Amino acid sequence: MSDRKVRMGIDVGGTHTKAVAIDNATQEIIGKSSVKTTHDDKSGVAAGVVQAFQNCLKENKIDPKDVIFVAHSTTQATNALIEGDVATVGVIGSSQGGLEGLLAKAQTKLKDVDLGSGRKIKIHNAFIKEKDLSHDSIKAAAETLKKEGAQVFVASEAFGVDDMTTEKAIYDVTKGEMGMETSMASDITKLYGLTRRTRTAAINASILPKMLNTANSTEDSVRQAGVEVPLMIMRGDGGVMEINEMKKRPVLTMLSGPAASVMGSLMYLRASNGVYFEVGGTTTNIGVIKNGRPAIDYSIVGGHRTYITSLDVRVLGVAGGSMVRLNKNGVADVGPRSAHIAGLDYAVFTPEEEIVDPQLELFSPKEGDPADYVAIRLKSGKRITITNSCAANVLGLVKPEHFSYGNANAARKAMQPIADYLHVTVEDVATQILTRAYEKISPVIMELAEKYKLEHDQISLVGVGGGATSLIGFCAKKMNINYSVPENAEVISSIGVALAMVRDVVERVVPNPTAEDIRSIKREAIDKAVESGASPDTVEVHIEIDAQTSKLTAIALGSTEVKTAELMKECTEEEARELAAADLRKSAGEIKLVGQIPNFYVYQSTEKNRKPLRILDKKGFIKVQRTDGVAELTRAASYRSVVSRLWEDLAIYKADAILRPDYYICAGARVMDFNGSGELEQVLMLMDVEMQAIDPNEEVVIVGAKSQI
Repeated sequence: MSDRKVRMGIDVGGTHTKAVAIDNATQEIIGKSSVKTTHDDKSGVAAGVVQAFQNCLKENKIDPKDVIFVAHSTTQATNALIEGDVATVGVIGSSQGGLEGLLAKAQTKLKDVDLGSGRKIKIHNAFIKEKDLSHDSIKAAAETLKKEGAQVFVASEAFGVDDMTTEKAIYDVTKGEMGMETSMASDITKLYGLTRRTRTAAINASILPKMLNTANSTEDSVRQAGVEVPLMIMRGDGGVMEINEMKKRPVLTMLSGPAASVMGSLMYLRASNGVYFEVGGTTTNIGVIKNGRPAIDYSIVGGHRTYITSLDVRVLGVAGGSMVRLNKNGVADVGPRSAHIAGLDYAVFTPEEEIVDPQLELFSPKEGDPADYVAIRLKSGKRITITNSCAANVLGLVKPEHFSYGNANAARKAMQPIADYLHVTVEDVATQILTRAYEKISPVIMELAEKYKLEHDQISLVGVGGGATSLIGFCAKKMNINYSVPENAEVISSIGVALAMVRDVVERVVPNPTAEDIRSIKREAIDKAVESGASPDTVEVHIEIDAQTSKLTAIALGSTEVKTAELMKECTEEEARELAAADLRKSAGEIKLVGQIPNFYVYQSTEKNRKPLRILDKKGFIKVQRTDGVAELTRAASYRSVVSRLWEDLAIYKADAILRPDYYICAGARVMDFNGSGELEQVLMLMDVEMQAIDPNEEVVIVGAKSQI
């Protein structure tokens, strides 16, 4: 065994399964391997995961004993639901008698969950009053449901989130005695809402058999390869969890694939806020990174909202391979049909010598498509097509090192018949094509920015995927925002899996939470993260209070190993100033350092009616970007008085409301954010819980930021 420690990430895509090996100390890529995704193998996609993993070890001469972390994304949960490859569910509900019992019986009596295309999760229901609850009554109900066709069970009790005794009793009979896979509703989520909680558990139970087969097959193969560390699975919310936890809550892996790309983007994003922009051949996925975390929302299955948290991603039918639609007035639209689906080559990837006597044809690629899609017929009889990638190459927006780079002259020749048809130049045609794409993409970016209160000067596009450069530069320039395309963009998902942190979330409905409530949910979140594979010493917890819904949320993030000193070079104050100035779009002389402690720099510029600021860590990463705020250096013992004063100083008075500031505290090696609470005492209570471990004499930076209107 060598001194080298290796992290392995495997991403399961629709076409390819890609493995990446990364040096744990330097985060440099040691090797990559790619195989075709094994949809048709008897072991399903697990076969490709293992094949890519083993190839990566062999091709790069990696000793299995050097591997300290293995994780893979999975399409299994999403595909099982899309394809209807699900088990029939038996729901056993329970509650006290009387009116409460009647209501609970109605709320746990689920209808079949429609998955689209005529596919459903079939559900059978039973209900037991708590006064009648016994081993025999549970067994009888379960046997009846089994005769009706139930293959898995859900245990759901009206107030199970407060006391899981009843759900556990049902579980002990159905799983412990009968050997049937069972989901306890209150084990999936601690939120009230009996119908939604029960439905979420039913979706989870329906995919248990499929997911367990794949998980066991993958785990066995990894063990046979000589790797002894726990196998981690990518969650749909951007974290990873140990495979044993996944076996209980497989539904959390929905949207695991896009999550891998987002987390890969996050590793390369030096700013805390940005828009993730993954461009394939047919679709573009767009999501938000806010305060260094991906934006999360509840998934919708069969038209019903669930308590399954996953990335809030928008999928658009416009991408690198989207075809052009044409009328006499110009380019009418781009997409959603792509060259791949139509079976045509891109002009930009066609040898230039083949493009002889190109003729414009308008046609319908697939039955039911409009008949105005562009094809170019060549002298040889071959038909090719024009795409966003062709247009971007013609306009010189794609560099030789980019995946989308092709022969611009070939694309120009193929586009000439369109230019002649419209009586414009080839460059005009290319501009029209990308403008149509921009008109679809821009509203989605702005809608997400508004939803997550991402101020315009903080929107930075991070382009990943093979087709990123065909669209990102044009859109960013039109929107007057910054953008970047990271190195290794084509394997960004595998990198994201390899470098992902363990993540777990605990949510509870707690009206007017006390300091003890906050400490309690924080402890529970830490325990959950540790159960999911995090090393206890690495776990950090972010607390959120939603005053409108009385929801208290604890988000725990941790590593699978104790953190060692990072090797990335620390930046000087001058280097940090340059980075902050570039993000603020100022010169270094136009900004000033308004707060500094050993691990952080805070810079500010002054503009008309506002004072934008940036918090940078000692590695040069921008941790906080705000459009208008104040920073104060103080002792930890004095933070309450500073926060209380800024509460009034930074308030914005509207006709119908008072908008209070958000807060950040830089202390030690952490930036803690306290956003979204409408009560000063609640904010101070959250801070008290975090600050009690800080030396009262330690210097800290308090940042107050005006709420975005």
